[in-house]
Amino acid sequence: MKKRKLGNTDIMTSPVGFGGIPIQRLSFDEAERVLVRAVEKGMNFFDTARGYTDSERKMGRALKPHRDNIYLVSKAMSRDFRGMTLELETSLRNLQTETIDLYQLHSVGSEKILERITGDRGALEALVKAREAGKIRWIGITGHSRPVLLKAVRTGLFDTVQFPFNPIETEWEDEVIPAAKEKGVGIIGMKPVAGGAIKNVSASIRFTLTRGVDVSIPGMDSIEQVDENALAGETPGKITETELDRLEEEKKVWEGEFCRRCGYCMPCPEGLNIPFLLLIEAYYRRYGLKDWALSRLKKLEKNYDDCTACGQCLERCPYDLPIPELMSRASEIVV
Repeated sequence: MKKRKLGNTDIMTSPVGFGGIPIQRLSFDEAERVLVRAVEKGMNFFDTARGYTDSERKMGRALKPHRDNIYLVSKAMSRDFRGMTLELETSLRNLQTETIDLYQLHSVGSEKILERITGDRGALEALVKAREAGKIRWIGITGHSRPVLLKAVRTGLFDTVQFPFNPIETEWEDEVIPAAKEKGVGIIGMKPVAGGAIKNVSASIRFTLTRGVDVSIPGMDSIEQVDENALAGETPGKITETELDRLEEEKKVWEGEFCRRCGYCMPCPEGLNIPFLLLIEAYYRRYGLKDWALSRLKKLEKNYDDCTACGQCLERCPYDLPIPELMSRASEIVV
């Protein structure tokens, strides 16, 4: 795969990187075989997170012999200085490295959180200090809210920005991608097949790579998936009209059902975390991470059955999703 420059960083990434969510369900030996295969196929950008249970440790074990030829990327949800410092130290141990190439502030979903992490003794300050100490090289931010990430990009405080981008979620092209390009902020496209919603995997990945994304990071849990995704990275600029038509047809299947986790439906008068509940259902059904989904569901005070179908979320959702109906359906699937 021909390498690409990630924004203004010195990271020369493969067009297709490795998303570390699905290896949670593999054993350490199985994960090692998949990860090593990715290296062999030319992938050099490996993304994981503190929140992905044992994904960091699996990457650390499998990729340590290849450390000089790859980029390690992780992220954490801590919002304050102390919390982020501790999370980073854990990531360094798990990944078995002295320096992480890119560390990201994970899932920043509101302007209030953005202000907190960029303020005095916030999480960003901890990462800046870590960069000065040589523990990380670049600092990024991830999320699902376009207004929040647009504001973050415009601050000039971040080297990279990561968000979901696929044939269903293209709204990022309106403002966020142009703003990132203008600022030289590297663009990482997660969920290039919409969490498994799109079945034409290769075309969907190549689609993202023709629309401004520097590196696309599909999740993988098999050697077959690695081979298929790597092949897409070998021809990142090529997509036919027939493939575009097929992707458009797949997109239509999900119209009116696909939650983009923008958060506009909140707050729920019943206290439901609507985007997270729909995310749990997606991980349960599309990714097959049933244990992960159920463990997260058990920690929530309110779940699908607490939805009263009051309709307030219907008025707020910019995509006209039938949220009460989706909640009811999810309560039958996630059992």
